[in-house]
Order: sequence, then structure tokens, then C-alpha cells
Amino acid sequence: MSTIFVKNDAIYQEEKPKKMYCRFKKYNIQSVDYTDVEFLRKFLNEQGKILPRRLTGNSLKFQKKVAKAIKRARQLSLLPFVTDNL
Repeated sequence: MSTIFVKNDAIYQEEKPKKMYCRFKKYNIQSVDYTDVEFLRKFLNEQGKILPRRLTGNSLKFQKKVAKAIKRARQLSLLPFVTDNL
């Protein structure tokens, strides 16, 4: 559902943002494997930083597991600490 409003004789339509969901709960994933590099890259930005919960939609429990798995993968050189492009 969207809201329509008028400002300075122009009509604007404001849409609600999509509902965020925890993909781990939706697909019933119980554990995060640090060797699955392609899956972990979904939670990194272009610079290699871990994306926050408000962007990924993860629950607190699984965000902590993802962060720990990414840090383990970095220690084993499966993921870069910092990069110009992924």
C-alpha cells in the first residue's frame, strides 16, 4: 500500500519498504559453514565489510553466527580482510 501526497503542486507517491526477513529462519538453515565462501559473500559489501542486520534482515542469533563464520574464513584466507572489489 502506498501513500500519495502533494508538495509544491507535484504529486508524489511514497511506498512502504519491503518487509525484511531472516533467510535462515525462512529456509530452516540451522548452521553457518565458514567454508561456504559464496554464501558468506552475500553478507559482505564491495569493500569486504560485514553488512549490518538492518540491511541483511538477519535475526540477532544468525547475524552473530554469520559474523563468526566470516571471521573464521578470513583467518584461513578464504575471504579477504579488505579488498577493492569482490
